[in-house]
Amino acid sequence: MPDIQLRKPELLAPAGDYEKLKFALAFGADAVYMGGPDFGLRAYAGNFSMEQMAEAIRYTHQANRKLYVTVNIFAHEQDFEGMAEYLRQLEALESDGAIVSDPGVIALAREVAPRLPLHLSTQMNNTNSYSMRFWLKQGIERIVLARELSREEIQAVRENVPGELEMFIHGAMCMSYSGRCLLSNYLTGRDANRGECTQPCRWNYGLVEEKRPGQVFPIEEDERGAYIFNSHDLCLLPHLPLLKPLNIDSYKIEGRMKSLHYVSSTVKVYREAIDTLWDQGEEEFKAKLPGWLDEMDKVSHRDYSPGFLFGKPGADSHNIESSNYIRDYEFVAFGLASDNREHSKIPTEVRNEFSQGYWVEQRYNFKKGEILEVFSPKDEPWSFTVQGIWTVEGEEIDVARHAKEIVKLELPKPLPPFAILRRAKKDKK
Repeated sequence: MPDIQLRKPELLAPAGDYEKLKFALAFGADAVYMGGPDFGLRAYAGNFSMEQMAEAIRYTHQANRKLYVTVNIFAHEQDFEGMAEYLRQLEALESDGAIVSDPGVIALAREVAPRLPLHLSTQMNNTNSYSMRFWLKQGIERIVLARELSREEIQAVRENVPGELEMFIHGAMCMSYSGRCLLSNYLTGRDANRGECTQPCRWNYGLVEEKRPGQVFPIEEDERGAYIFNSHDLCLLPHLPLLKPLNIDSYKIEGRMKSLHYVSSTVKVYREAIDTLWDQGEEEFKAKLPGWLDEMDKVSHRDYSPGFLFGKPGADSHNIESSNYIRDYEFVAFGLASDNREHSKIPTEVRNEFSQGYWVEQRYNFKKGEILEVFSPKDEPWSFTVQGIWTVEGEEIDVARHAKEIVKLELPKPLPPFAILRRAKKDKK
């Protein structure tokens, strides 16, 4: 490769809703990507209304970060109704970019919103420098690389493509090439290429011989069936030193439909890993790597693999035994000191106490006597035993069992901003 200045890459995180956006930024993301009310490929994520999007863009820009909006459906004729106005609104709101995949959408965007930066989605099978240079000539500013590229192929592309390049470094892998899947549409009538994927690749399957209808022969790997399309999750954390010389502009984490805990944990780990590798060098990176990998194991995930980084993945990159997630830790609550949201059901005198760092919003039931771990953007994790729990009415309770219940905890010290509370599952204690 030519002798070039190795820039620190942008860390790009998923923002499935406003809450996740705030936590992604707090834990160190340089930029976030989100979906609006229409035209994206995650119809079941907590997508933003136009009013929420405007507020999210203001919040992100006040933090001196960037926000990109997905407009990456493969559009049918009726999808263009209202799209021109939508693109104009994204431009007027000063979105930092629209992630697109359809040539018609690209042409329309260039016509009606010429100041809106366009990023080409991985859905466009961006696998070679010739097609990438073609798209740059059409006004595309950034290319999101296909996940099916090896390190050598990425290096060859980087040498021949002058525009910005973005690549996935972590998250779920689709069994279909660059995510262009027909299974969901065929089996459920919900089109994955228009944002409605039902993930049939995670289902268990059996074999039926045509002359024996109704007689299912399991492709056995366990008693519940086989998971022949079930790929491992991508994790390139251990391989960042190999990626650094490639000088990729943006490292992307998959997961707009994942939990607040997933977003916060993956962003914090990759933030620390990138900063350590670029600022302190590979030796310090390797020294800290075991701790980061341990943290990644606490996040709900499937078995990890490097994807296509070292060539076409083999059987060790597919889980044929189960489609279940590995969940060693449970996300039970987050601190309200960081959020400063207005809860209309909470008395003003209680709401004003949020800054004290003892109030949390419950997400999974927990009770007195349990050990919880506190995970936050800047501090090392620390643990405490739950001693006291109080409702907003001041009643002491033994169990916080109601979804999104607001409770006050007895703590050895206040919770830091954007703290997450989690619990090791019983078989992991």
